[in-house]
Amino acid sequence: MTLPAGYSDDARALWDAATALNRAAAAVSPQVAGLPPLLFVTDPDRTPRPWETARRLPSGSAVVYRAFGAADALDIGRRLRTTTTDRGVKLLVGLDTELAEAISADGLHLPEREAAQSPAVRAARPGWILTAAWHGAQDPWTQSLDALILSPVFTAGGSSADKPNLGLAEFRSRCLNASLPVYALGGIGPDNAACLIRTGACGLAGVDAIQSAFCADG
Repeated sequence: MTLPAGYSDDARALWDAATALNRAAAAVSPQVAGLPPLLFVTDPDRTPRPWETARRLPSGSAVVYRAFGAADALDIGRRLRTTTTDRGVKLLVGLDTELAEAISADGLHLPEREAAQSPAVRAARPGWILTAAWHGAQDPWTQSLDALILSPVFTAGGSSADKPNLGLAEFRSRCLNASLPVYALGGIGPDNAACLIRTGACGLAGVDAIQSAFCADG
């Protein structure tokens, strides 16, 4: 799963760390084998043209498209679906089941407060990848989810900027005690991604760092 020529050093650092985490987690938990190692999480303000990053993502990674009710959500979603299909990249939609169905997404990402919806979503769409955000101390576990996205690991931007970060030791503890595979999100970049190896995470998720790394010229 090595990146071909044409990618930046930052992109390689993120991808190498993500795939190393994924391989190690899959060796312990077979269910991880079907999960993407790298998740590009979109944001209307911070990633206004998410298809440009999606066009550069490696095959096997995924986009988590969070539209937050934007008026152009369907148009952007369709553009992302075309791009991700061409790249061999999975596409998950944040919370909006109708939008996910309309663009033939591969799954749904739920906010922590909505994780309890997952059994109903799983019953309706058994083939979807289902993830949920995880911020609090209580594991929002349900058999219907495939993975959790735990944040913020380090000092983050966006809506998580005012939240205290977990730090490496606490993140590792939560990963090892979680009942589901866990992605790392928040303040992760090319300079610190490798330090997450051996934390038990199943992969990396990011917004700005992934956009910057994969839109850069190699």
